Amino acid sequence: MTELIPAPLSVTAYSERVFTLDEDTTLTAGPGVGSAERWLRTTLQAATGLPLRQGEPGPPGRAALNSVELRHDHALPPGGYRITVRDDRALVRSGDQAGAFHAAQTLRQLLGPDAFRRAHLGRTAWELPEVEIADAPRFAWRGLMLDVARHFMPKDGVLRYLDLMAAHKLNVLHFHLTDDQGWRVEIKRYPRLTETGSWRARTKLGHRASPLWEEKPHGGYYTQDDIREIVAYAAERHITVVPEIDVPGHSQAAIAAYPELGNTDVIDTTSLTVWDTWGITANVLAPTDNTLRFYEGVFEELLELFPSEFVHVGGDECLKDQWRQSPAAQARIAGLGLADEDELQAWFIGHFDNWLSARGRRLIGWDEILEGGLAKGAAVSSWRGYQGGIAAARAGHDVVMCPEQYVYLDHRQDGGEDEPVPIGYVRTLEDVYRFEPVPPALTEQEARHVLGTQANVWTEVMEDQGRVDYQAFPRLAAFAEVAWSRLPAPQERDFTGFERRMTAHYARLDALGVAYRPPTGPRPWQRRPGVLGRPLDGPPPNR
Repeated sequence: MTELIPAPLSVTAYSERVFTLDEDTTLTAGPGVGSAERWLRTTLQAATGLPLRQGEPGPPGRAALNSVELRHDHALPPGGYRITVRDDRALVRSGDQAGAFHAAQTLRQLLGPDAFRRAHLGRTAWELPEVEIADAPRFAWRGLMLDVARHFMPKDGVLRYLDLMAAHKLNVLHFHLTDDQGWRVEIKRYPRLTETGSWRARTKLGHRASPLWEEKPHGGYYTQDDIREIVAYAAERHITVVPEIDVPGHSQAAIAAYPELGNTDVIDTTSLTVWDTWGITANVLAPTDNTLRFYEGVFEELLELFPSEFVHVGGDECLKDQWRQSPAAQARIAGLGLADEDELQAWFIGHFDNWLSARGRRLIGWDEILEGGLAKGAAVSSWRGYQGGIAAARAGHDVVMCPEQYVYLDHRQDGGEDEPVPIGYVRTLEDVYRFEPVPPALTEQEARHVLGTQANVWTEVMEDQGRVDYQAFPRLAAFAEVAWSRLPAPQERDFTGFERRMTAHYARLDALGVAYRPPTGPRPWQRRPGVLGRPLDGPPPNR
């Protein structure tokens, strides 16, 4: 079972022998790796039925006989580890606690797919192959963006996705909490954000051009204690949760709850409701002092909930028609000496960049925040292709590469007629596997600004957990390898070998209950006949 995903730096097989774990096998941890030991013991006790009692450490450089031992090794890099299974013992060394946790995930893969189950099936033989594995991550930011605003994912589903991320050595959950279609986080000083903003009366079924509607309310939100639980659960798995509160566009749910946030001199904002369809609405935040103070209050509560270095403020797809028509917005432009509405948005984003910086945090936003100028400390999520990331890196800004042409997992996986609610371009498992996060146009110095990469899951047409699973997997496994492993250039990557390893990995996903898209196409219950999508033909534009 050395068909590992993501691929480690090196795997050396010692022999055909195995280390058989039994009732007497111990699990021991030295200083600095205790959290990984607790996770590993709890997980494997449930799956294997073995007691895995605490044991005594072995001599220097070697675990005790019939023992799995975790040790800290200062010589290994952050996140890195080395596993040595030989002579009926396993020694796991790691550069830090994150490395120990990543090693624990690899050990679980080595034990076979039944080690991914939550209860013991009665199996008596559990074997580790005699191998030496050396490994370390390529990127520090290995992310998944999960949109819970368009379709709400209950807390248990979020915790499940944190487990799935951990199993693939992903370490950043970009949590898209607000949009036109719903506000998903409790803000105590502004209760109407969830009382009103978290529910819509009905939902467009399929693409926005579809004539179909789901005629029932949809919504939900996370209490602040829910958020604390999610953040703590993620931290135990060495995952950072980065919240996103979208401003100044994608804000109709907030305006529906507090109409004074909108452009009241252009439209009757009291008539707005939480949006029930998809696309980009013209209803954006008013660039007023009242709006700034309101969102400062929102961010003050968020900073208490999320200890992450970065806070995402969206900044994308802000239609500026209302600002052009608004006497108040035009007076703000003139009063600040700005050139146009693009610079007004830059001023808006810059305000929160300064506000967050003063509190020891960093702003990150979609690449539209480059338009009109970007504050010095801000980072960019480059989604409209590579160009935004290239421009940001060349200007000295840190970048997370997430171009829609490769890693928007809401795009369809195949061109077949059975593909459910087909959106966008065909992006196959191989396409994702050949994605390269660092553009070759960057110099070595500029490339250092690429913090890493993330896959994005937008849920307009994903009404439940099964649909999210279908769109995310197996492509998220390919993405995880791109983010973790030091792969050759895209066209030199061994996709055939990856497919072979995926054969073993599908069994792990089955054990985890992941409703992935099979290589042969969707299962009958995964199809959505008659629900209109928006497929785009040909290869995506290479921007």
